[in-house]
Amino acid sequence: MKPDKFVLELESLCEQAGYRIRKERGAFRGDSCVMEGDKLIVVNKNRPIESQIGILARVLQSAETEDFFIKPAVRKELADIWSRMDE
Repeated sequence: MKPDKFVLELESLCEQAGYRIRKERGAFRGDSCVMEGDKLIVVNKNRPIESQIGILARVLQSAETEDFFIKPAVRKELADIWSRMDE
């Protein structure tokens, strides 16, 4: 799966998990937080797409994703990313 399409799939999954996504520019890496009761993911537009994928995948690893459908190709790539994160 192409990285830009994969990012869109991950963003959709994060939104299904209850997160709101903001894409901003600046001198930061990006991560998730809770602001005034809302779950928020801030992604740096200037970072490489692989970095953006890593941030979204890390958030999904800690989110409860059992309740919604994840395409098999996306699930496989997520499993690969998660196994690399655990090493």
